[in-house]
Amino acid sequence: MGMSDFRLPAEWEEQEFVQLTWPHDETDWASILDEVEECYCNMAKEIALRGNLLIVTNDSLRTRRILENHGVSAENIRLFECDTNDTWARDHAFITCVQGETRLLTDFCFNGWGMKFAANYDNQINRKLYESGMVEGVYVPCLDFVLEGGAIESDGYGTIMTTSSCLLAPNRNDSMTCADIEKQLLAFFNAKRVLWIHHGYLAGDDTDGHVDTLARLCPDNTIAYVQCSDPDDEHFAELKMMEDELKAFRTFSGESYNLIPLPMPDAVYGEDGERLPATYANFLIMNTGGKKAVIYPTYSQKDNDRIAKEQLSRAFPDYELVGVECSTLIKQHGSLHCCTMQYPKA
Repeated sequence: MGMSDFRLPAEWEEQEFVQLTWPHDETDWASILDEVEECYCNMAKEIALRGNLLIVTNDSLRTRRILENHGVSAENIRLFECDTNDTWARDHAFITCVQGETRLLTDFCFNGWGMKFAANYDNQINRKLYESGMVEGVYVPCLDFVLEGGAIESDGYGTIMTTSSCLLAPNRNDSMTCADIEKQLLAFFNAKRVLWIHHGYLAGDDTDGHVDTLARLCPDNTIAYVQCSDPDDEHFAELKMMEDELKAFRTFSGESYNLIPLPMPDAVYGEDGERLPATYANFLIMNTGGKKAVIYPTYSQKDNDRIAKEQLSRAFPDYELVGVECSTLIKQHGSLHCCTMQYPKA
């Protein structure tokens, strides 16, 4: 079997487990640690009810105790202890390809979204997980290339969708042009093409526009995306241009994608008056042992939360839809999908 037949599975393909990286008092969560740990317990509970969960933590005894105190069953949960800077598993975890029965654990450089934050410990988590035997597969080092899991989407058939605002942002892969980066993505994931989104952003987002905050590939040539219908909102023009780009995208057979708009949450502001990047596009697709679920973020906005669920159920008709309140997560500029990383079944 040659190296030519590996691929990056879609998130909805069958999974072995999901990873979370736990908050602690030396992360940016320190001032609201109890609040964020409650949110993490809620995520852990919903994930572990439906599949295996790996929790990376700097203090496994403490994390185990907190899970117990919140009534989270330890049954499907494994803990791995190591130093961490932060909690965004989507961006520091392995991006896992499959080749037949084999899992290819691709380890990219995570540098705190272009050196905005310290990432010296987070960038070592994958290596430690692999060396401990906690994660099985073939280790593929790609540490000379900066890439976060939240920056790319895959349909499992050779399409990668990404944003130019992120992949061409400063302090990531500065010496490379868009064409260079596309060539690398095609090689890393044995992909056939890259769909580039050049518009769209969320205020308060410090990832430079991760695609998983804006538009998501879904089964059956569907894209769920954030739509802004308020002309007075600062996002209106950019998200309208993004919508036009998505309308222009074509499937491999030359057809338009089935587009499903997600509501723009009402503006939420942090203590310093800065707008926070709330988004319903930041959902996790789970598929473990035949249990299919979409775990999506809610923001205590009754109508928007309901509409988001209705729209996601159109994109995922045979999936269970599970909302988790994530107003806490956006205080550190991320949401549910950013906290998680799925590992496909080989």
